[in-house]
Amino acid sequence: MKRYFFTALLFVFSLQSIAQNLYNFKGVVLDSADNEPLPGATVSLNFGEMAGSTDLDGRFSFLVPAQRIAVVIRYVGYVPKRFSIEGGPDMPERVIRLEKVSSQLEEVIIKTDRSDNLKRPLLGVSTLNIKTLEKIPTAMGEVDILRGLQMLPGVSSVGEASNGVNIRGGTTDQNLLLLDGGPIFNPTHMFGLFSAFPSEAVSNFDLYKGTVPSRYGGRAAAVLDVTLAQPDLNKFKLKGGVSMVSNRVKMDVPIIKDRLGVMVSGRAALNDWAFPIFAKSLQDIKAKFYDSSAKLFGKINDKNTVTATAYYSYDFFQTEALGTIQEINATSSQYRYSTLNFTGSWFTAFSDKLNLQTTLVSSQYDPSILLPEFQSENVVEIAQNIRYKQAKANMNYYAGKHTLEFVADATQYQLNPGELIPGTSPSVNPVETDLEYGLELGIGIEDQFEINDKVTLSAGIRYSDFRNTGPAKRPLFEEGTERNEINFVDTVSFAKNEIISQYGGFEPRIGLRVALSNKTSLKFGYNLLRQYLQVISNTTTPIPTSRWKTSDIYIKPQVSSLYTVGYFQDFGSQIYEFSAEAYYRHTDNIIDYKPGASFLLQSSPETELLQGINKSYGLELMIQKKKGELAGWINYTYSRSLNQVNEGPSFNQQVNFGNWYAANYDRPHTFNGTVVINQGDHHDFSFNFTYSSGRPFTTPQGFIRFAETNFPFYGIRNNDRIPDYHRLDFSWNIYRPSMKEKRFNGNWNFTVYNLYGRKNAYSVFFRKEDLVTKPYKLTVFGAPIVSLAYNFTFE
Repeated sequence: MKRYFFTALLFVFSLQSIAQNLYNFKGVVLDSADNEPLPGATVSLNFGEMAGSTDLDGRFSFLVPAQRIAVVIRYVGYVPKRFSIEGGPDMPERVIRLEKVSSQLEEVIIKTDRSDNLKRPLLGVSTLNIKTLEKIPTAMGEVDILRGLQMLPGVSSVGEASNGVNIRGGTTDQNLLLLDGGPIFNPTHMFGLFSAFPSEAVSNFDLYKGTVPSRYGGRAAAVLDVTLAQPDLNKFKLKGGVSMVSNRVKMDVPIIKDRLGVMVSGRAALNDWAFPIFAKSLQDIKAKFYDSSAKLFGKINDKNTVTATAYYSYDFFQTEALGTIQEINATSSQYRYSTLNFTGSWFTAFSDKLNLQTTLVSSQYDPSILLPEFQSENVVEIAQNIRYKQAKANMNYYAGKHTLEFVADATQYQLNPGELIPGTSPSVNPVETDLEYGLELGIGIEDQFEINDKVTLSAGIRYSDFRNTGPAKRPLFEEGTERNEINFVDTVSFAKNEIISQYGGFEPRIGLRVALSNKTSLKFGYNLLRQYLQVISNTTTPIPTSRWKTSDIYIKPQVSSLYTVGYFQDFGSQIYEFSAEAYYRHTDNIIDYKPGASFLLQSSPETELLQGINKSYGLELMIQKKKGELAGWINYTYSRSLNQVNEGPSFNQQVNFGNWYAANYDRPHTFNGTVVINQGDHHDFSFNFTYSSGRPFTTPQGFIRFAETNFPFYGIRNNDRIPDYHRLDFSWNIYRPSMKEKRFNGNWNFTVYNLYGRKNAYSVFFRKEDLVTKPYKLTVFGAPIVSLAYNFTFE
């Protein structure tokens, strides 16, 4: 009996002791907008160790020990709240306000223009929030605009090391790439591994792949317009970061408060020693790059502002892999290329309805191949350059239901196709090619008109005129024959500013939106675009030193007609958005090359080129969730891009015997998925998955045996495909690890690129070994790439 009494007494004292170590944690959950209680909200402590729901008044109460406890509060249709408490005596009652998902700012923004996707008549216009790019996985910790675009429907590339993107069946040079109005002729660093756009200094970018406004001209496929951030005129700000690839910094410096300020950014990559860690295929690579930008913004008065932008980019790339270049005995192949842009604009508002912006642009692009001679300090250089100057005026007038834009521009081109500079080498002779000159004039008008509540029309027309001018010498060939040395007749000389050839025409741009309801709309579009400047290359993707060429008497401008139709729907209080777009593009005068063509230092490239037609068509489906704890998008694209080249009856005037063949970037099936899992204010997770059909390449149809050696015979172009491409990436972002708001805040980004180590083929090539030709697969990133980046802000 005494033993039972003692046990019961011990049990009572134990309960009392436990009760003394527990403290009351109580609170109320309210709607952040109207402070109404939220009954039935789920309250979870320490990841489910304790859980309960709020009562009819939105209140809850728990007994908790004296320790740090994680709290998660959820309610259907609201953004979850996460925080931690320190259990103990005298704990105050907590008031937790939850925000409705429908009123939350969008985490993912991919929409037509900057207004409601349903109301605008434009098709195929995407604006991707730069903050979204900072959340999704990146390669080696580098936020990359071009890689981010490839997660959108209709945008692809030929592989990891591609020098640009292919949009709706277009080549990379058919995209007009602008940075604050200045053209970017080479959009990547390190031969396509990273984007040349300085993401830390970019405020937004618009991709026009469907309806292209009349203010743009000169390219046949799409426009990517990237805008640098305006400087803060009131507060000094500092932003930067360190990744496995580069170091970067951006500063906003007010000069005169609320009147004048400057934004300066810089990025440098000198970490090529780390390349072999990421991929063995990069072990012989020596590379470095840096870029910088500056933007000055000033308010003259309430109606006048001025902006000046400067951008400089430099790359050096060296590989021990040698190819035969002008029979020069070199120890390595080095590539050096740079871009220098200046843009100045003056904006004046004559009234609330009328304004004018005048812009001057200067751009120069200088790519070179450097060949250090064997057992010598001399370096042979093959240099090229592009000089670009433009004057442009845009006038906007707002009249009731009409929004009118008038544009006029003049662009001057000067191209140096290539010159061989031997230096001190006694065995190499200098070579020069004739400079090319061009003048492009454009004038356009566009009106966006709201016909009624359901129908909105955007109608524009642009007239462009291009003149290829002297001084120059042009070869003449026997009429109706193949352009080659055998049919060469004479050389014609043209004086300075004398017109050699002239092209031009009207370019209509139409977009129509019909509202089926307040949440659905149907759109139709048509574009005609002309391109007078193009890349000529015999590679799958142009390299930075690929040759640019103006249209002339033999190379006609490319003319593209694009037809589009789209269906758009918002649902779930504008949390979800669905879109479906179908397109068909027909392009005349596309450029392809003859077998064995070489354009380096070629004085008559027209003898190596052929022109034909391209047809591209596709269907793009996309659904996105723009708000909430789980945000992101998935999309599927079916697309084809086919070429036909048939200039004449001879074998050398045709490609693939004059039959249709797949373009180098033809990928029928593409699926992309991006998920961002928001875990409160201090961290989030994200995943990217991408899949695409393998791109075409040419395999031998057979082998010809000669002198005890097998030589491959190629007859049909792009008759096979490399293996399908797929990849999964993961990213974890940690914001303000100290959990405190300070002037200086640091963030960490942990990324695994190619999470399951897929050995995606970039190309398949053939090599002769021991009298036998064998196929080999080249992989750029064949293993998971783990990277860590640190980013900071100071305000």
